Amino acid sequence: MNYNLLKGKKGIIFGALDPNSIAWKVAQHAHNEGAEIVLTNAPVALRLGAINELAKDCNCQVVPADATSVPDLENLFNKSMEIFGGKVDFVLHSIGMSPNVRKNKPYTDLDYEFYHKTIDISSMSLHKVLQVAQKLDAINEWGSVVALTYIAAQRVFPDYGDMADAKSMLESIARSYGYHYGKLRKVRINTISQSPTKTTAGSGVKGFDGFYNYADSISPLGNASADSCADYCITLFSDLTRMVTMQNLFHDGGFSYTGISKEVMEKFLG
Repeated sequence: MNYNLLKGKKGIIFGALDPNSIAWKVAQHAHNEGAEIVLTNAPVALRLGAINELAKDCNCQVVPADATSVPDLENLFNKSMEIFGGKVDFVLHSIGMSPNVRKNKPYTDLDYEFYHKTIDISSMSLHKVLQVAQKLDAINEWGSVVALTYIAAQRVFPDYGDMADAKSMLESIARSYGYHYGKLRKVRINTISQSPTKTTAGSGVKGFDGFYNYADSISPLGNASADSCADYCITLFSDLTRMVTMQNLFHDGGFSYTGISKEVMEKFLG
């Protein structure tokens, strides 16, 4: 269903890799709700993904940018403002990668160069995006920035490795920058803590199927899909949530506040 929630709005979407990615769904939903968008990803991801197909579907342009590079981000915001003929109203940060997780390095035996990369790509990139946007005055008043996160920022999921630290930092940056950008330009910044989702990135975590099924059996509503996460992102980009900022918002079918479920208990009963 189309509500025209983003009619007249303009946004930048980071991280659409393939049709399984949440950012891909957000781009489609934003387009359907009337927004003009620019898609961006790292040059290497652009070569691997099918983003041009998405750009065609959404009638939008792709501007390559490494989110860890300030000059790349400056170019991205400047080009986007040229394309839009004005400032940006919303940004989606859907970026996360851990070389340690990819190489199955346990949390107690991290490669520290990899650790730096995990933090730079998965968390510090949000600070860079926000600082570049602020310095260029690229986001309109009452604009909205959303970053995707996971509950491993608060609770231990052993195989999530150093990504848990990265997500904790990501959420902290959203709170801290949310204060400053809110005071300066009324820009709101939130994180969405999403259910385990069968994306290319998520499926790369060791034991993913196990904790996907576990979360699904704990959550009273089951796991939230990528499509429903995209719906939630759209509400946060819209004018209906103008006073929501600095929040970590759980979008997980109730997993975050459920202690145990009947289905899980039955597995332990003789």
